[in-house]
Amino acid sequence: MTGRSTRRGPRVPPAVMRLGARQIGRRCLDPALPWPVQRTRLEQLAAISVLPRGTKVAEKTVAGVPATLVSAGAPDARLTVIHFHGGGYCLGSARTAKSWAAHLSAQAGCQVVLPAYRLAPEHPYPAALDDARAVTGALLRDTDPGSVVVSGDSAGGGLALALLLSMRDEGKDLPAGCILLSPWADLGRDRRAPAELVRRDVLLSPGWLDACARAYADPSAWADQLVSPLHGAHAGLPPLLIQAATSELLAPDAALLAASASAAGVDVTCSRWPGLWHDFVLQPGMLAAADSALAQSAWFVRRVARPA
Repeated sequence: MTGRSTRRGPRVPPAVMRLGARQIGRRCLDPALPWPVQRTRLEQLAAISVLPRGTKVAEKTVAGVPATLVSAGAPDARLTVIHFHGGGYCLGSARTAKSWAAHLSAQAGCQVVLPAYRLAPEHPYPAALDDARAVTGALLRDTDPGSVVVSGDSAGGGLALALLLSMRDEGKDLPAGCILLSPWADLGRDRRAPAELVRRDVLLSPGWLDACARAYADPSAWADQLVSPLHGAHAGLPPLLIQAATSELLAPDAALLAASASAAGVDVTCSRWPGLWHDFVLQPGMLAAADSALAQSAWFVRRVARPA
């Protein structure tokens, strides 16, 4: 697939998109708001997205976990990406990642599964990881692991990495690769330093990340590799594609993970986009930098995965 079927909306200047991201941070990702209010507001704003022509969305249940199946163009049903959405483990849904999933399907020729894993604080760790393991295990039982790529954005990136570490340590067959978009891989890191990142990140705040971390897991568990997978040993993982912006609070996680995995002999591709914000990659069709990042993700899927 070459992506010729992708429909782009009007490109939005980065300065305008930045203002939109700032509004999401202020209106939705506010630790003073109850979690249900944050979730509702984020869902409403996530409805503004651009989908490729011919996008198909279907709801299904995989191993007891609700999931959304997204496809666009003429994807090969034997090639699957399992993507875990972001939202600090406390909010978010398939809707927040649906545009990215549809554009990836159109360009990489794959189908994308978006699991609706359980959210904290109602369902703290290890509920999300249990759901991720159940969905991935069920899909891998029906196909060649070499035809499956896992991915995740923000907290979903941390979840995808924790999933791989747990599978590796249990001796299970691993997926062909993993895409990590602005991953949150260390829940215990002090996000108030460096102060420059706090000032530049228009979406995330240290207070919100701290509230999410405490809702997801007790601070005594933050150093566990299945909660903060940056603390794990990374040898033996499949190829990784790590994408992040330079002006986001989670930029250190991406850089440290890339260095650790590379030192452990993992095939790592790490790309950083200057001056952009957290999860900018989720706006393909609207933001040129997001289109560039999406094209790299499609290239990665085609490089590492093979149809079953």
